[in-house]
Amino acid sequence: MFPEGLPRAVRLGAGLPRSLLAVLGHQLLGLILTVQGLGAFLLITLGVMFARLGALPRMLRPMIAAQTARAGLRLLPMVTFLAVALGLVVIGQTVSLLSRVGATGYLGVVMVTAVVREIGPLVTALLVLMRVGVANVVELGTSRALGEVEAMEALGIDPIQYLVLPRVVGMALAVFALTVYLLIGALLSGYVWAFLQDVPLTPGEYVSQLTASLRGLDFALLGLKTCIFGVAIATVTCYHGLAQPVRLDQVPSATIRAVTQSLVLCVLVDALFLVVYLLA
Repeated sequence: MFPEGLPRAVRLGAGLPRSLLAVLGHQLLGLILTVQGLGAFLLITLGVMFARLGALPRMLRPMIAAQTARAGLRLLPMVTFLAVALGLVVIGQTVSLLSRVGATGYLGVVMVTAVVREIGPLVTALLVLMRVGVANVVELGTSRALGEVEAMEALGIDPIQYLVLPRVVGMALAVFALTVYLLIGALLSGYVWAFLQDVPLTPGEYVSQLTASLRGLDFALLGLKTCIFGVAIATVTCYHGLAQPVRLDQVPSATIRAVTQSLVLCVLVDALFLVVYLLA
């Protein structure tokens, strides 16, 4: 039916409906353009950061502190609730189950692998995304649509330096600090729930198993992963807030795209670190 010299990919694609091919092509092109735009936006942000590194402590320290408090301190009540819930749902039940089957010796390995490496950092990043990342898109998108960003540029003020850079640094620090707080709270509340279930495990045994399973690499990768989560969320949300909406009615759709892409990016980063853990 098809000429033999025609490429196989074209011959296979010829059997698909034209509308489906158009949709796939449009989605693929959109993905390429989005990745290109995000990469360029991140490079510009990093360039501004390193080019004006000496001025950061003097000019942007209050802004970075405000963004860190916004993405960190204001989320402490919610993180506390999640820590208690995580201790009950995951840690307490795991301790109880391992005790029933006589496998409490694997407690430290399970806790470090499941909670410290994976669940804790990812849950914290998603919480920051839903509470602070969405606000970034709405605020910056509204400012862009109302012409405030263009007014800043006309006055010689760099929007990347004053609007994006504090959010990137502040969110990276906040995700790291909140993750540490969440993990400590979850591990403590998990033992409390296990104690209430009369699990024969002393606090000393619980702590010693956790410390024996933790390595220096775990602390280093935990800090690196959480900071990358914060940078990724801030970059994507700021990009869609500043580079996308030109009208107020476009802000909701930009917010949806930012949340979706941030979620996918965080999962991909987590998968990359999972490979690093397996190879280490």
